[in-house]
Amino acid sequence: MDYSTKNIKKFVYSHYFYGGVRQALGALVPAMVLLGLFDLPVLGLAATFGAMCVSIVDQPGPVRHRKNEMLGCAVLGAATAGITALATPYAWGLWFTVIGLCFFLSLLSVFGRKGGLIGFACMLLMTLTMHSTFTPAQALLHTLVTIAGGLWYTGFSLVVTRLQWYRQEQQAIAACIFASAEYLEVKARFYDPDTKLDDNYQQLIVRQAAVAEQQEAARDVVLRELPRAASEGMDARRGRMFKMFIDIVDLHETVVAVHTDYELLRRVFAGSDLLVFFHDLLHKLALDTEAVGLAITQDQITHRHINVKAELRAIEYEIDQLKKADFPKLEPEAYTALIWTFRRARNAAKILDRLHRDTDPASDGEASSLKMDASLRRFLSKQDFSPARITSNLKLSSPNFRHALRVTLAVAIGMTLSSEWLIPHHIMHSYWIVLTIVVIMKPGFSLSKQRNIHRLTGTLIGCGLVLALLSFVDNTFILFAAMMLAAVMGNSLVQLYYLASATFNTTFVLLAFHFIAPGSLSVIGERALDTLVGSIIALGCSYFLPYWEYRLIKPTVQRAIAANRNYLSASQQLVATGIAQPADDFEYRLARKNVHIAFGNFANSFYRMMLEPRSKQRSVAELNNLVIQNHELAAQIGAAAPLLATLPAMPAPLAGVTRRIEGILDDAVKGTPDTRDDTEVLRELARELDGAVSEAETAGSVDGDTVNTLRQLVFQLKQMVKTSLSIRRSAAFARLPA
Repeated sequence: MDYSTKNIKKFVYSHYFYGGVRQALGALVPAMVLLGLFDLPVLGLAATFGAMCVSIVDQPGPVRHRKNEMLGCAVLGAATAGITALATPYAWGLWFTVIGLCFFLSLLSVFGRKGGLIGFACMLLMTLTMHSTFTPAQALLHTLVTIAGGLWYTGFSLVVTRLQWYRQEQQAIAACIFASAEYLEVKARFYDPDTKLDDNYQQLIVRQAAVAEQQEAARDVVLRELPRAASEGMDARRGRMFKMFIDIVDLHETVVAVHTDYELLRRVFAGSDLLVFFHDLLHKLALDTEAVGLAITQDQITHRHINVKAELRAIEYEIDQLKKADFPKLEPEAYTALIWTFRRARNAAKILDRLHRDTDPASDGEASSLKMDASLRRFLSKQDFSPARITSNLKLSSPNFRHALRVTLAVAIGMTLSSEWLIPHHIMHSYWIVLTIVVIMKPGFSLSKQRNIHRLTGTLIGCGLVLALLSFVDNTFILFAAMMLAAVMGNSLVQLYYLASATFNTTFVLLAFHFIAPGSLSVIGERALDTLVGSIIALGCSYFLPYWEYRLIKPTVQRAIAANRNYLSASQQLVATGIAQPADDFEYRLARKNVHIAFGNFANSFYRMMLEPRSKQRSVAELNNLVIQNHELAAQIGAAAPLLATLPAMPAPLAGVTRRIEGILDDAVKGTPDTRDDTEVLRELARELDGAVSEAETAGSVDGDTVNTLRQLVFQLKQMVKTSLSIRRSAAFARLPA
């Protein structure tokens, strides 16, 4: 991790830290009230367990979704705790109850990430309940207190959200801006001749997937809270957040379109200052974008302190020198790529100026008439918790079903070991083995393996920290402050840096046990031992009925290619529109959103496969090419879109070539190669495109600006043909199960 002052500031003002504070306070208040004021430690822990269960699913997102998820988790968690508590007097009954609950709750991963979080939270509550023995009356009381704790946290979180809604929207927008700034920084390195193109492409793909994820999250938060009708009125700040979101999406799309033939530019302009100027220009734009994000998180008005005029004028001067040297005729493709890249970078600087203005409250009111209509709803994600999704996955071919079986087997082994072998040594804390298994095991092999290493390492570090802390610190206030800090940081870092999160969580748990039972350090060793045992069991069971990523990746490849195909079709609807009004390019924006999401899913699936054993990786070279090629094609379509919008009509040869590209992509989705040689197809289509430009140049009715636009569009279409042929070839050679 980068511990610079700037990044620490980004973290402190981020939704990660904000959410960590909210989760820690909401979960610990019931225990502090019931224990500190009423001396009811048992009920205090039960209420805190219920609140902690719900806090796990309290992730950034639309308020309506969060409310449904937290209420559902509170009810299901209390039911889980009640069933577990009733079974505790019976050893075999508890064994079968826990096994059955683990299978059902693990199967909730069929509902996606949020379903998996609800299942994990309930299993965590089950584990924390199983270590005590309850009578029926105690089990009922425990269940009621648990659901009370869950409902307390739900109400607490919703009240905080209502009071701080503007802050949360700012954080969502800022996260989106930071992701785009990181993408821009990687983009700048393409103009550094010392940077390897292939390595930089890999980093660019990762950043693009992160941008798509953050844009989707921000879109859900910002759009879903718009008023249902214009007559309802809207807070001017909400309109400003909407404008910021639109501008950052446009900025990212413009930066993506800066993509060009970097090998060509490096070869033609080797040793030229142009590459240095472009690198510095994009680097400064990245820094300025990040500055806007920081200002938004701190609710400050920002003004442009990073000036790019020098780089823009230097590039303009170099272009003028090239014109005088008759460079456009000597290297027409390189010159077209240069001009197009410069114009898009200049447009990015203009959009960044708009973002700076958006931070000023004086810009409020321009979007005050916004409302949530049927068209905007199509941009939003939807919740689907239909029971049919569970029943349809009750088969061995389902990855979620296999995951549930793996978790069930691991927990069964863990309970057997802890009850038969380890119970004489630490009867009170043997449930930590099951807890470790539940925390570590995830549907994907690579994520489970990574979690295993981080959990074990973090636990050992946390045990060492607590041992040192208890050995040298006697002040109760300092120890309590350390426990609270650990609780906040453990929640804050769980998505950013899991190893550190595991360290802080271990520190929090051990310090909490110190306050409950002071003077005993044996619990530290027991924690380390149980984590080691649980990690070994989890790792071993990860190889039971695994569903390797290569079996899941083909549909994501097909969806990514199909999304690009639809993106190209939508871009052709922009002809003669000028993209002047949002309504004019609604379908285009929707297609652009879908292509980024589909690409992000494909890229993430590919990188998960690369973390799995080498023997379980398939068609690595072809899939790596497809990841890069799909990103290139999306960038080329984005670059062509504004050119299409300025054309009065689509020339017939160009329309014919776009239909050919769509056909090539349709073949790629099916995985069927063409019988003709790709080089021959490329030459044929290039001749058609060049002919269209020549015809426009000789026609007296076509003005010079339109001819220049056609030249740039033809360059982009040639790149699209080349990329789409490469996609079809890679898709045909990829050997993946259906």
